[in-house]
Amino acid sequence: MNKYIKIANWVFTSLFCFIMLYSAFIYLTKYEMVKGFFETLGYPSYLIYPLAILKILGVITLLANFNKTLKEWAYSAFFFEVVLAFFAHYMIKDGGEGTALVALILLALSYFFWKKTNFKSNKE
Repeated sequence: MNKYIKIANWVFTSLFCFIMLYSAFIYLTKYEMVKGFFETLGYPSYLIYPLAILKILGVITLLANFNKTLKEWAYSAFFFEVVLAFFAHYMIKDGGEGTALVALILLALSYFFWKKTNFKSNKE
């Protein structure tokens, strides 16, 4: 059973990290397009580059086990980022809330299975 929990953890974490890396890539390569989206959502455009860099650093933190506390902070930061993205898209009704909802579900599953594998390894 422990093997399946570890596999589920890596599957959900990898899918979530792919979404975050893809979004960071778009932020870094298509600045003008993203700037238009940010302005439509009511966010300042100076957040685009720092947010892209923080997403990349967060993905690195989730994939590499540097420190459990740091990983908890990364999960927390991603939770707030995805929830805020969901509500921003929902409020202006542009259809982007679906991707944010998928990301939120993947994040929750990733966290749940990471905690399960973390708890199991501490018991043994």
